[in-house]
Amino acid sequence: MNTNNLEFLQNGLKYLGFDEKLGIELAKNISEGKADFQLKEQKSYGNDKMDTALHFRKSDSSDMYFFNKYDATVKKGNEDLNQTFYIEKNKGVTLKEAYNLLSGRSVNKDLVNKDGEKYNAWIQLNFSEKDKYGNHPVKQYHANYGYDLAQAVAKHPVKELSYPEQKDKLMSSLEKGNVQSVTFSKDGKEEKMFIEANPQYKTVNVFDGHMKEVKQENVKLGQDVKEAPVKAGELEKKAAKSIDKKQPSKNNTQENNSLLPKKRTSNKKGMHL
Repeated sequence: MNTNNLEFLQNGLKYLGFDEKLGIELAKNISEGKADFQLKEQKSYGNDKMDTALHFRKSDSSDMYFFNKYDATVKKGNEDLNQTFYIEKNKGVTLKEAYNLLSGRSVNKDLVNKDGEKYNAWIQLNFSEKDKYGNHPVKQYHANYGYDLAQAVAKHPVKELSYPEQKDKLMSSLEKGNVQSVTFSKDGKEEKMFIEANPQYKTVNVFDGHMKEVKQENVKLGQDVKEAPVKAGELEKKAAKSIDKKQPSKNNTQENNSLLPKKRTSNKKGMHL
């Protein structure tokens, strides 16, 4: 067994957020010399379940193994949402980021274009379409699209913005696609709220303490919300069909069929994370 290769893969699993017990299963499969194999894991996020199948393959010319991709399925009620996330050199969409993307939210990632140049963009799945592999195309909102997360959050009376350390943690969490608990503070009143990044509309979605979506014009402390409960990220999914019919500027957004090429030997280019 190539112990350096095993350690590298185990570190990758840890970085991507998979359970450490998979590292033991990984060692067992590699020690058996299998040409390829899958490892499976299930995680719960609130009432949602996410099943993942990780794909490993042995090199044709050496004892090296590669972690190429993982399939993720999120069960939301009676609906199954699926996507394959590609991994290259232990880099890619983490497990929690995959859940957030499949929940309709956006994630900020450092990417690499076909010329090997690094850039940053917000990514979001286009649920109105699927490619021949069953994957949803990925929408990208580049820096020149004009979305400033800090400015979007600052439009609301978020108490955590007054404390540098809390602000940094808040921004980092939102960039990962999380729904983040915050405190709205105004005129001596405080109220627990939740927010999530919405780069498509250059704003943040706001929810009250019961996870009911609050319309932007109604974001006031102590105001009753009469709308029916809406899960975080649902508005983007519901609006996807009508929005995706509009052709965005090529300088602002871009769609890719996957987060990485389908095959390493393919001529088809994708984005590298």
